[in-house]
Amino acid sequence: MDKKLLEILACPLCNSELEYDKDKQELICKNDGIAFPVRDGIPVMLENEARTLASDERIG
Repeated sequence: MDKKLLEILACPLCNSELEYDKDKQELICKNDGIAFPVRDGIPVMLENEARTLASDERIG
């Protein structure tokens, strides 16, 4: 994931900062408790494509 792209991306639901999880290939919004997939290096920033974080993923 390009660091410059990550700096300008924001959660489409709440406009908060996103964290990149390289292992899971996801952009995580801790504020909303959801993760958006990154497919072939392209963030899929659609609410219906996001998954809800498990309770243990929300901590930290």
